[in-house]
Amino acid sequence: MDHLKHIEGFARLDFDRHKRTGIPESILAEGKTTEQIISLVRCFTQKAGYSLTTRIRVEAARVVQQQLQPDLKIVYNETGRTLVAQRAEHTFEPTGGKIAVLAAGTSDLPVAEEARVTAEVMGCEVMTAYDVGVAGIHRLLKPLEQIHELGVSAVVVVAGMEGALPTVVRGLVPIPVIGVPTSVGYGYGGKGEAALMTMLQSCAPGLTVVNIDNGFGAGATAALIANCVAAAHAGRKNGE
Repeated sequence: MDHLKHIEGFARLDFDRHKRTGIPESILAEGKTTEQIISLVRCFTQKAGYSLTTRIRVEAARVVQQQLQPDLKIVYNETGRTLVAQRAEHTFEPTGGKIAVLAAGTSDLPVAEEARVTAEVMGCEVMTAYDVGVAGIHRLLKPLEQIHELGVSAVVVVAGMEGALPTVVRGLVPIPVIGVPTSVGYGYGGKGEAALMTMLQSCAPGLTVVNIDNGFGAGATAALIANCVAAAHAGRKNGE
């Protein structure tokens, strides 16, 4: 199939995934050698104009930068462990979609940043508010005001420990909330299990939950919702 690219016997890149599903294929760096990552980034960027790599180690990211710059623009987010590569002529066209990413604590930032970068690659405007967990619930008031003022279409809420923040947020906003449990926690129910169970047992309808530490999945889903909303609004304005 023309839209699949076979690379050295270890990968088949799906260049049409974005057109087919609304979500681009990303390169998951975990379990891959640095050489494989470089090959994938180079191939995908040549064909699509850009590539998004997730869960990339600092050492591997530095090698990618050394070998592919200045031919490609490389933006490495060390906190979110993401690497975005672009050809000089490529730009991420804004879709008009708007989402918010909230993180309960500073320890949740890697997952939150992965979600943010993913949504931005998909053309969304992303509002962020970090360290707004339930231990100091007053910190949530201003971000909630901003969510209403900006016309956000979906909210990603990242939380570890007991994972209560997504339920609280969902009870206060009229839009879909995507909960992301993180592996922040210890003892009984540690490594994100307590947070996952809390979110799955939420009494707030309209809360959808992704797997532990799945910032990419949450950001992609929120962006997909927001992009659909933006496209619908644009269609109504154009009389379609």
